[in-house]
Amino acid sequence: MITRRTALIGTAMATLMAVVPVLADEAANPTLNALDLPDQTANLERVQATLVAPPAVMDHDRVALGAPKIVEFTMTIEEKTVVVDDQGTTFQAMTFNGTMPGPTMVVHEGDYVELTLVNLETNEMPHNIDFHAATGALGGAALTLINPGEQATLRFKATRTGTFVYHCAPPGMVPWHVVSGMSGTLMVLPRDGLKDERGNPVTYDTAYTIGEFDLYIPKDENGNYMTFESVGESYADTLEVMRGLIPTHVVFNGAKNSLTGDKAMTAKVGERVMFIHSTANRDTRPHLIGGHGDLVWETGKFANPPERDLETWFVRGGSAAVAIYEFLQPGIYAYVNHNLIEAAELGATGHVKVEGQWNNDLMMQVSAPAPIAVQ
Repeated sequence: MITRRTALIGTAMATLMAVVPVLADEAANPTLNALDLPDQTANLERVQATLVAPPAVMDHDRVALGAPKIVEFTMTIEEKTVVVDDQGTTFQAMTFNGTMPGPTMVVHEGDYVELTLVNLETNEMPHNIDFHAATGALGGAALTLINPGEQATLRFKATRTGTFVYHCAPPGMVPWHVVSGMSGTLMVLPRDGLKDERGNPVTYDTAYTIGEFDLYIPKDENGNYMTFESVGESYADTLEVMRGLIPTHVVFNGAKNSLTGDKAMTAKVGERVMFIHSTANRDTRPHLIGGHGDLVWETGKFANPPERDLETWFVRGGSAAVAIYEFLQPGIYAYVNHNLIEAAELGATGHVKVEGQWNNDLMMQVSAPAPIAVQ
């Protein structure tokens, strides 16, 4: 008996068989791989990067130390079931390193990113990676297409500064893989560090990654969210919901409340925090309730001067923005998508817990709530 999952995998593999020979020819083309040219990186220092799960960002130098380097990364693709809300709704996710978003990678301008991408043998789907920061070969997607049980290594030069989205882009299945969790951010810092609009050095104490995802989870005839045994099994029903363009959930870092409670981001009064906000598919508009964007690179590109004192900033689908804020008061700050319906009803809300001393000069309660005096 042919199940839906078997049919899906057969269809997917037939699509891939049609395009893989072309991609293989391109990968072997010296114009892509420069096989007939000397290796410009032969004498460069190699550094092994240690990736961490979001919202944390890997340790990195704010200013580059020494000459450009080859920064080696390894990311493992994992297809897994995740719980996305308080009702226990499950979702068949596809992920880089098991998280939504994938880890934030950090290098400096002129460094080389060398990524080994691993597709676990237990996965069902072919995968690859498209770096918006890279030049040529579909952002590397044409050179990294791997089936379950395979791995590939890609190297490219980071020639432009800023924050850039990366995502999976297998032929014929790009939207499904992206909205199923397969995106993240690469940050390329200027070698001499960040600068404000006047050219002054910019520092920050902590960096956090917020990846926003629009999810499309099917419901059955009774209006209950459906569960599936695997990614492949979920495909047809998920695609039908996707084509309606109305998400069932809009969440930060893979699930509702993933950045609240004991999982909230933390800071102290006087600390400068960088927020890296990526969205691979839909536009969004982050807002820090009770705070501001002191410096905001709305398009995420550090060659452009940042804007100051923004209340809300716009992040285009397929990009990552950067905002830096120095916290001046203690308390709980809500970090939200200021489409407040999506924040309150669909899940796009996180928290920042800030410790420190209250400043009455900035805000104070002049009188407590009391009954209105009758004249």
